[in-house]
Amino acid sequence: MTDRSYTTSFTVDQTPAQAFAAISNVRGWWSETIEGETSRVGEKFKYRYEDLHRCEIQVRELIPNRRVVWHVLDNYFSFTQDRSEWKGTDILFEIARKGEQTEVTFTHLGLVPDYECYDACSDGWHTYVSGSLRDLIATGAGRPNVGEAITESEQLLTR
Repeated sequence: MTDRSYTTSFTVDQTPAQAFAAISNVRGWWSETIEGETSRVGEKFKYRYEDLHRCEIQVRELIPNRRVVWHVLDNYFSFTQDRSEWKGTDILFEIARKGEQTEVTFTHLGLVPDYECYDACSDGWHTYVSGSLRDLIATGAGRPNVGEAITESEQLLTR
């Protein structure tokens, strides 16, 4: 059986240490309104975007310059019928040196095409991870959500 969980990866010229620091700076690439601690194992943080999406995540694993694992404790989407989507899933960031570059692989274990939110969520992760997080690592400036719809899916859902 193959894992159909959403995954994406990118490479940057920066070091694994720079990638690890940027991933832990969740406000710098995902949302400036994150509440809670995001850089210590066991800590919990909350994400919210309007009334469309809110979730509570726990930091489960931090291996400096190699791996970050989050666990979704609770989740709510206003646009899905299935209220269990995302709950109990894990979000992984794996960091590896590839020659002169650093590769970051992001996987949302359990976010599969069968989910109602898959299209909107994969669009969101692509924008925030492959776009904003990559920019934060590469340039020092990400493009986090600051209260406005950024992704195409967010724009469609807020209309």
